[in-house]
Amino acid sequence: MSETILFLAHTEADGSLSRIALEALAAAKSLGGTLVAGLIGADVQAAAGSIAGCGAARYLGVAGEAFAESRYASDAAAVEALVKAAGATVVVAPQTSRFARCLAGVAQRMGGRIDTHITAIAEGPQVTRWYYRQRMEAVIGRAQRPWFLLVESGVAEPYLSRGPEGAVVLEMLPVEVSSATRVVGRQSPKAEQQTIRPDAKLLFVAGAGWTKKQADGATHIEDAARLILGFLGATGASLGSSKSLVDLSGEGQAVLPFLSHMNQVGQTGATPRHPKGLSACCHGEEPHVVGWRFIRERRAINLDANCGWARGKADVVYVADAFVVMERVNALLAGKS
Repeated sequence: MSETILFLAHTEADGSLSRIALEALAAAKSLGGTLVAGLIGADVQAAAGSIAGCGAARYLGVAGEAFAESRYASDAAAVEALVKAAGATVVVAPQTSRFARCLAGVAQRMGGRIDTHITAIAEGPQVTRWYYRQRMEAVIGRAQRPWFLLVESGVAEPYLSRGPEGAVVLEMLPVEVSSATRVVGRQSPKAEQQTIRPDAKLLFVAGAGWTKKQADGATHIEDAARLILGFLGATGASLGSSKSLVDLSGEGQAVLPFLSHMNQVGQTGATPRHPKGLSACCHGEEPHVVGWRFIRERRAINLDANCGWARGKADVVYVADAFVVMERVNALLAGKS
């Protein structure tokens, strides 16, 4: 049976489509069948024009101020309308917090099924995801329709238009929103306080060694914080942490004040997909390395030449004191020799 594939995306604040949305579009195109594009946002015309050459048979949109911000009621109503209008049997959407919040509810309403955190997708359709704290990989196919798929970043190369933005016939769907929820504002941490940056080219992961006694027999938490934040500020890198480091706060030990369990990378944490990764004061044991599964180039700094990173888990291991290395790196980044 030929599938009708609905590519589903929401626009960003500037009306564009994010990188992960364009990756989801490329994944949707790879499935064959009839492709339909469905867009949600305050204004979706520009986004539709940016993917005019993607080969979609139809372009559907739900737009208006009610759909500018992420809300369960409005997003669920918009997605349901798009799926029904497209006659979709398979829905491919990026794994964003906005869609992760509402798509399971839509699947339930429509008698469908949903699979999340998809890491590979192929004709059939068949999808791949990880289970049991990312130790087991499964290939899944379903007969139930509609089938909703939330795909992770890195599932495919992002779709790139081969020409200027084109004109498309955009079918706008009327969707009434009855929810009384109103978005009255947004509070965000200062840029210098934001340490989790999913789109950064580099992931810097700190281990518990930063809080241990150093060669002089004392701990240097303030120096560690200064070096790490200085490196993040100079490079725009994202910060990760080993489980042992973030767990120290529960043990009453001194911790890096800007770290939380949200930074945790590993078996019980996140599996980020940055092009490069640098680990410092970590041991490279299996639970931690699982979180590095999708990092393309791995480097580590550790005083122990026999640490886990040295046993084939990192491309390059610097056997050195991380405090000394990062002090020198930060000086070079600041233009000081």
